Amino acid sequence: MPMITEIEDLRRIYKRRVPKMFFDYTESGSWTEQTFRENSSDFDKIYLRQRVAIDMDGRKTATKMIGQEVSMPVALAPVGLTGMQHFDGEIKAARAAEKFGVPYSLSTMSICSIEDVAANTSKPFWMQVYTLKDDDFMQRLFDRAKDAKCSAAIITVDLQLLGQRHKDVKNGLSAPPKLTPASVANMMTKVQWGMGMLSTKRRFFGNIVGHAKGVKDPSSLGSWTAQAFDQSLNWDRIRQFRKMWDGPLIIKGILDPRDALEALNVGADAIIVSNHGGRQLDGALSSIRALEPILDAVGDKIEVHLDSGIRSGQDVLKAMAMGAKGTYIGRAYVYGLGAKGQQGVTDALNVIHKELDASMGLCGRTDINSVDRDILMVPKGFSGDWAE
Repeated sequence: MPMITEIEDLRRIYKRRVPKMFFDYTESGSWTEQTFRENSSDFDKIYLRQRVAIDMDGRKTATKMIGQEVSMPVALAPVGLTGMQHFDGEIKAARAAEKFGVPYSLSTMSICSIEDVAANTSKPFWMQVYTLKDDDFMQRLFDRAKDAKCSAAIITVDLQLLGQRHKDVKNGLSAPPKLTPASVANMMTKVQWGMGMLSTKRRFFGNIVGHAKGVKDPSSLGSWTAQAFDQSLNWDRIRQFRKMWDGPLIIKGILDPRDALEALNVGADAIIVSNHGGRQLDGALSSIRALEPILDAVGDKIEVHLDSGIRSGQDVLKAMAMGAKGTYIGRAYVYGLGAKGQQGVTDALNVIHKELDASMGLCGRTDINSVDRDILMVPKGFSGDWAE
């Protein structure tokens, strides 16, 4: 097994081991993929300020996200279909996160159910929900999360309408996946992946099949997903969801300061600056560029986190120094999961932690809670100087 020293090492193994359909699902964005690319490349435009002859001993990356203790300011983002990247993928990722001391976020569109993950972990995880039309399903989803002792809910607000991801369309990647001769032939070459999938009963959308009205089996899932998402969503509707969940609430998918203020007004505890990993509106700003104007708008009235584009501990450090109070990794941990299962997720977290810890020290700081813009060199106009 190759030595793992960076996230790219895991991505290379992941690409070899997982069927193309599911690799492409992870490693793609919508339309031209401009936003998908710039989510990562825009971090490269921010430079770190190295300091020397400063005591770097006793470094600390531990902090809090929405009042919860975390070993570093990194949560595992909600990612759909994780259980198709590796058998029982959500369970394995949640276990790795628990042992590392960071939050795990379970997607509504997961393969393993809320109950599956709760039964196989000992600490609370976070539950992500979409803004669906069906009030009965939504209320029961929140109730199931409460019964599983989830310590926060994440409402994703940027998926009223699905952005076209060309690779997914061509691969037949949908809910449920539409297998093509090419995808079946490719799956047959991924022997280790296939043996794992055959060893588990968890191969369908565990939070939906048997729980949503009229969805008794995978064959009835397609028509439900086509009608479930609410294109008429507004902030009053989000207020209704807030009443369904009385615990800590995070709203994910904010890119505009006006929407950040709306999220504050509906009683959210935190917002996630995110463009869905570049998978929704192509041509939208990268999350790191969108961060500062949102922070300026909300001040310290609400906790601001960042998602989309994090591939290293240096990315985490830059986001925190720009003012975020937490970050999320999606693709980075999925690479590890597909490559090596639970151990691969742990490897991804170890890589990011080591990079964060060392880079913070070389910038002359010993506590993640003390980093600020002083450790950065940010280009003028980085967050936008746009014509009216």
